[in-house]
Formats: sequence, C-alpha cells, structure tokens
Amino acid sequence: MNASVFCREALEQDLPEVLRLYAQPDLDNGQVLDLSAAESLFQRLARYPDYKIYVACREERIVGTFALLIMDNLAHMGAPSAVIEDVAVDPEWQGRGVGRQMMWFVLDLCREKGCYKAMLSSNLKRERSHAFYESLGFERHGYSYRISPQPGPPPGAANRND
Repeated sequence: MNASVFCREALEQDLPEVLRLYAQPDLDNGQVLDLSAAESLFQRLARYPDYKIYVACREERIVGTFALLIMDNLAHMGAPSAVIEDVAVDPEWQGRGVGRQMMWFVLDLCREKGCYKAMLSSNLKRERSHAFYESLGFERHGYSYRISPQPGPPPGAANRND
C-alpha cells in the first residue's frame, strides 16, 4: 500500500488530467471530450445530488480517478445504493496500490452514506480489472445488460404481441 496517495473531489482544473486517464486504450482509447465540452459537463454534473468525480493524487500529481453516484431508493427500506464508474489509474502507477486506495476510499464514502450496496461494472475484456476487484472482495452478482438507444422501437419489439 502506498500511504502517500490520497483521494479528493475533482476540481474543474483537474479535467485535463482526468481526460488523460480516460484516454487509455483499455478505457476510451484516445476518444475523449475536448476540454471545453468536459468543463461544461463537469459544471452540469456539479448540480446532481450525490454525484461526484474524485481523483487520487500523489505528490500533487493525479494518478487515478473514479466517479461515484449515491442513489436514493424507495426499495430496501430507503437505504441508498452506490454506483462506482469510470475507474482509471495511470498506467505508470498500476500495481502500486493506487486502485486499492481509491476503492477503500470510495467504500468508506458508501458506508458513511449508509449504502446497502456498492456496484460497479467492468467490460468483459478487462480481465485484469476483474481480478483486481475480486481481490478487494467484490463479487460477480447477477447480470449486467446494456443497449445503445437508437431511434424507433427497440430491436425485437416488432416480434412482440403485447
């Protein structure tokens, strides 16, 4: 564990470094927002309740990032749940405890908020990431589904007799 890594909420001036982390081949493969669009979206995200971007820093350098959404729920006796998204660690710092400290930090936040569960998803091709999450105690749970919304009825809707 690298005790000199700490996590904090991201600031707008951190966006160039956050975008650099997202440009990694395993994440967005160089396809990231331009800075102006990222700044505009960051300002919009700041208005969401309990949705924040965080950065992991070492000696004033950003070496990791993640997003955390705490959702209120009517089910589960009103206990909130957490969605951890967009986890990225600088390739130079992978395997050096940065990701582990980010996950401990985010799980502490989830406990403080009273979350009954914390979820994250990981692309099927990211097997090293899966092993990392499992080493922290995350377990595969259920199925995760996705669809890219397109105009018109969803695929297969014409075959339904509802």
